[in-house]
Amino acid sequence: MTFRLALNQITKQYPAVVANDAVDLTVQPGEIHAVLGENGAGKSTLMKIIYGVIKPDSGRMLWNGTEVSIASPAAARRLGIGMVFQHFSLFDTLTVTENIALGLPSDTRLDELSQRIAKTASQYGLDLEPQRHVHTLSVGECQRVEIVRALLGKPQLLILDEPTSVLTPQAVERLFDTLRKLASEGCSILYISHKLDEIRALCHTCTVMRGGQVTGVCDPRNETAASLSRLMIGAEPSAIAHVQRTPGPVMLAVRNLSLPKAHPFATALEHVSFNVCAGEIVGVVGVSGNGQQELLAALSGEDTRAPTDSILLDSTPVGGRSAAWRRARGMGLVPEERLGRGAVPELSLAQNMLLSHQGPTTVRHGFIRNGAIRDLAAGIISRFGVKAAGPNAAAASLSGGNLQKYIIGREVTRNPRVLLVAQPTWGVDVGAAAQIRSELLALRNAGCAILVISEELDELLEISDTLIVMAKGKMSPAIPRAQATLDQLGQWMSGLWQDVVHAEAEAHHVQA
Repeated sequence: MTFRLALNQITKQYPAVVANDAVDLTVQPGEIHAVLGENGAGKSTLMKIIYGVIKPDSGRMLWNGTEVSIASPAAARRLGIGMVFQHFSLFDTLTVTENIALGLPSDTRLDELSQRIAKTASQYGLDLEPQRHVHTLSVGECQRVEIVRALLGKPQLLILDEPTSVLTPQAVERLFDTLRKLASEGCSILYISHKLDEIRALCHTCTVMRGGQVTGVCDPRNETAASLSRLMIGAEPSAIAHVQRTPGPVMLAVRNLSLPKAHPFATALEHVSFNVCAGEIVGVVGVSGNGQQELLAALSGEDTRAPTDSILLDSTPVGGRSAAWRRARGMGLVPEERLGRGAVPELSLAQNMLLSHQGPTTVRHGFIRNGAIRDLAAGIISRFGVKAAGPNAAAASLSGGNLQKYIIGREVTRNPRVLLVAQPTWGVDVGAAAQIRSELLALRNAGCAILVISEELDELLEISDTLIVMAKGKMSPAIPRAQATLDQLGQWMSGLWQDVVHAEAEAHHVQA
C-alpha cells in the first residue's frame, strides 16, 4: 500500500534542544492518526515540518509515494495538506472572509467566498459570521476560522491541533461525525489532542512522542486513558484532591451588570449577577463567544464602562477602576490569549514577570532588579516543570502548554486574593493539566476566590465548587457542582435555563 504520508528519520535541532530526533511516521489514506505527547515533546515542530513552515535538518518525506520537499505552507496546500494551528495566524484588522481569502487565488470573489464560509461553518456546526473583524473574536471563535479555512481547501491530509477545545460536547460529536465522513472518503487526518478519551473514541492509530522521539505506536481503541498516560508521560497523572470546604466571605460580587456592545460584533451583557467567595472556585460554563470575553474584560478592568457599584472587590465598588488599580489590591488574571496578552512574545520569561510582579521585590527606585526577576522566573520554571532554555528564553520560544504553565505560575506565586482564569489548560498535556488544577485548588484552599472560565466541562466539574452557565450574554442561576449533570449543563449552554427555573418555581408554588 502507498502511504498518504511517510516520514523517515526526520530530525530538527535548535540551539537548546533537539525538537525532533530521527522521527518515523506513516499515515494511510483515510486514516485518523493521533500524535500524542506532553508539552514540548516535538509534536508541533513535526507538524510544521509537514506543513512547510520550517525545514528539517535531515530526513525524507514521501507524499503519496513520491519524495517531496515542502518549502512553504502554500506549497503544502497545493499538494493537498491543510492545517489548523494551536497558535493562530490571523490579521486582527481584516474580516473573517478577508483572512481566509489571503490563502486563495487573487481572483477569488469575496461575496462568493463569504457564502462558502457560511455554508461550511454551518455544515460543521461552527458558528461564524464572515463579515466580522478578527479583533472582535474570542480565541475560540478564531479557532473556528482556522478550521473552516482548512476545510475549504478540501485537503487530502488535514492536520488538527487541539480542535475541540472550543466546542460543546454535542458539537464535538458532530465534528467527529464529520471527520469520520472525511476519512471514509479517503482524507487522512493527523489529530493532536491531549484529551485521551477523544483519541480513544476517534482515532485508528496513535503515535506517542516523548523528548522529540517516537516512543511507541498503538491502536488507541485497545488502550485505556491510564495506559495512554503512561505511554505519554511515563506515569499516570496524580489524582486531584477536591476537599469540600465552607467558603469564606464574598470577595468578588457582580450586581446586575449590564453592558452594551463595545463594537458591532461584541456580546452585550444583560443583568449578570453572581458571587465568588474566599476559598471557592466558581466555574463559568459556556461556548466561546457568549459573553465570556466581555465579562472578563469588565471584571479585570480592561473595560471600565461598568457602573461603579456593579462590581465589588472585597466590598469595594471597582466598576470604573483600572486593571492596574485592581491588580494592586489583590486581583490576578490569566487571560485566554497567551501570546500578546498573557505574555509579550519577544521579551524573555524574566522580563515577562513584570507584567504582574511590580513592587519593591522587582522594581526599586524606578530601576528593574534584573537578578530578582530572573530568580523569580527560574523558580516558576522549576516548580511548574516548564520546558524552557531558562529565564532568558523568549516567551515565543515556548510551546503553548509550557507558556501556559509559566503564566499560571506567574499569577499563582503572587498569592492573589481574587484570581480570574480563562481556559487554564487549553492545549496542555494531561500531566501539566493535573498540576495546574492542583495549584488552583491549593490556592483556593489557601483562601483565594477563583473564577474559572473554561469550555472544558470535565475540568470545571473536577475543580469547581459552584457552576454558572453563560449564554448570549446572560448568566444562569448558580448551581452546586454536586448537583450539576452534563445533560443539564448542555441544555443551559443553549440558554434554556429560564424554562427550568420557571418550572421549578411553579412546582415549588404548587407544593406550597
